[in-house]
Amino acid sequence: MASRLEHTTANNDQQPIEDRRLTKAYGLLHHLHYGQDKISYEVIRKDKSRKLRIKVHPDQRVVVTVPMQVTDEFIHNSVKKRARWIWQHVQDFAKQKSDVLPRRYVSGETQFYLGRRYVLKVIIDPEQVAGVKLIRGKLTVTLTHDDSNASDGSNRATKIKSLLDGWYQTKAKTIFAERLAAVLPQANWVNGSPTFKILSMKKQWGSCSTQGNLVLNPHLVKAPKECIDYVILHELCHIAEYNHSDRFWRLLTQVMPHWREVKTQLDSMAELYLNE
Repeated sequence: MASRLEHTTANNDQQPIEDRRLTKAYGLLHHLHYGQDKISYEVIRKDKSRKLRIKVHPDQRVVVTVPMQVTDEFIHNSVKKRARWIWQHVQDFAKQKSDVLPRRYVSGETQFYLGRRYVLKVIIDPEQVAGVKLIRGKLTVTLTHDDSNASDGSNRATKIKSLLDGWYQTKAKTIFAERLAAVLPQANWVNGSPTFKILSMKKQWGSCSTQGNLVLNPHLVKAPKECIDYVILHELCHIAEYNHSDRFWRLLTQVMPHWREVKTQLDSMAELYLNE
């Protein structure tokens, strides 16, 4: 998913202490002591990587991707220099996660659509068909009399969630098709119009297969159109560069020069958009 932070520059005020103890099948897990806190970070070596890159993910994982030939000493020193930046963003993501409460799917809760907040309104009307509509600035969910008489309150919440999920899926198909058509002329390396499918994902906004087929997360329709464009362009760039090489980032910058600002905006709202 596009929801993650990458390091640019940072200075550290406190003295970090680093040790390495645990290993994973896909990388080595290190521990960095910053002040009274311990930060774990994973080191992944890749043949195609050309420079050291640090990413802080919304789930507070810290991943350091490096070229195969980079020494351990260089990696450790680079991470120590960025300790303050890493610690700050881990804290920010932790706070953001603690502020997000599980949805109860009741009137008064906030829902999102195309970057705007809408108040959820649940009404009971046995003469109407169960469904979801945007009415006068509110996202209105209509239940029938039978739906509201479920003995377990969680059943009602499940029904409301199901209706909302269906509504978002429908909107996503329409909006994503529109945005793909709008940004496709910029991707002059793409032949024809790529197909896409909708798939709900926990940690990705989108993906692109080796055949050039896109997968987009329906929750993305909750974000502003510019964020949707960023994710689609990101995946279209993978048709030309099926990795995150320097050439990939240059290509993305070519078609969306301010992609970093848009990505930061999407990252900052990821926990709310993905909250179910």
